[in-house]
Amino acid sequence: MSNFNLFLRSLLFTLLMILATLIWAPMCFLFAPLPYNTRYFLTSFWNRFVIWAAKTICGIRYQFKGYENLPDSPAILLSKHQSAWETIFFLYAMPRPLVYVFKKELLYIPFFGWGIALLRMIPIDRGNARDAFAQVVERGRKRLADGQWIIMFPEGTRSHVGKKGKYKGGGARLAVETNTVAVPIAMNAGECWPKNSFIKKPGLITVSIGKPISPKGLTAPELMQQVENWIESEMRVISSPGIYSKDNLSDSLEAATPDSA
Repeated sequence: MSNFNLFLRSLLFTLLMILATLIWAPMCFLFAPLPYNTRYFLTSFWNRFVIWAAKTICGIRYQFKGYENLPDSPAILLSKHQSAWETIFFLYAMPRPLVYVFKKELLYIPFFGWGIALLRMIPIDRGNARDAFAQVVERGRKRLADGQWIIMFPEGTRSHVGKKGKYKGGGARLAVETNTVAVPIAMNAGECWPKNSFIKKPGLITVSIGKPISPKGLTAPELMQQVENWIESEMRVISSPGIYSKDNLSDSLEAATPDSA
């Protein structure tokens, strides 16, 4: 496919996504009085449309690997983060309503921020890390008790394809504090929807879900190391050939040694 064709497809997709946001965000206010699960489901139609448009217009397909590993119990999902694609996809694709932990500044984005403000998410102030984590634990307990799952991206921000960001321990600390299993997720969405790129590329995204890891008997750093090791090892399996360089492979193997836990 030519670069010009990719540009036209990406432009059409972006315009449709903007239009859908302008239409759907105000409609979310109409869902506010409804029971939460109903409100969540109706709000997620925006997400379904965007993923459908990405598939139809840009040729971005997806498949699950290990979907059966998702537990029928409270869980904290800890996912690789390469793209905006997964933040949109997970909200409707998981069997339970999700609670995202994100920086509160996202609530200030017109239209988009209005929609997520009506959902039971956990916005945090990154400038006050201690209070922010206490808030995550307090609200997280309530959300887990209500049957929702919490999803966090340990790298904090999107990593470039073939690269590994620094894994932060907040998700593992939450799992230990609440005695909730952590579910590691690897995915290669950045190969089709790259970070900070207008151009969307056709291809197949694999969302690989690992087996739940119990926090019992583990410290938060030990749990986070297990999550990181599984995700980065799985990334080398699901990524396109040649994506991970020898240097990246060496870094990942070094991170997997006991001394680094």
